[in-house]
Amino acid sequence: MKRLTLLPVLLLCLLGTSNAQSSNSSFQDSAKPTTPPADAATSAAAPVKRLTIEITGGEKNVAVQNASVYFKYEEGRILRKDKKYALNVKTNREGSAHLPDVPLGKVLIQVVADGWKTYGQYYDVTDPGATIKIHLDRPPKWY
Repeated sequence: MKRLTLLPVLLLCLLGTSNAQSSNSSFQDSAKPTTPPADAATSAAAPVKRLTIEITGGEKNVAVQNASVYFKYEEGRILRKDKKYALNVKTNREGSAHLPDVPLGKVLIQVVADGWKTYGQYYDVTDPGATIKIHLDRPPKWY
């Protein structure tokens, strides 16, 4: 008989202490200041630098729109093979493509567009906010 009466009392005691702890922790959470850390404020204010690639073509230097721009680079490793990355973007109506957060170093830029000769060349990127200008030619006529 004593066991049956002790069981509900123990359960109530356990529930009472867990509720007290949870209400106490919520009070502590609300007492904390809600100001953002200094790092978040500086990262939001810092503008993202992006590499701009401008594509023109022909004798009149017209903007080449909807051209595929492939940006390929390698990340060197010590213990394994180098890891290769590739980004693919399209040019807009003004013939420019924007790549955010590009790595510094040697990169391969390839351009493929309908009605234009395919282009590919290695570049050494030293400034992530730079502008690279590329001029495309018409392909030779096949007879």
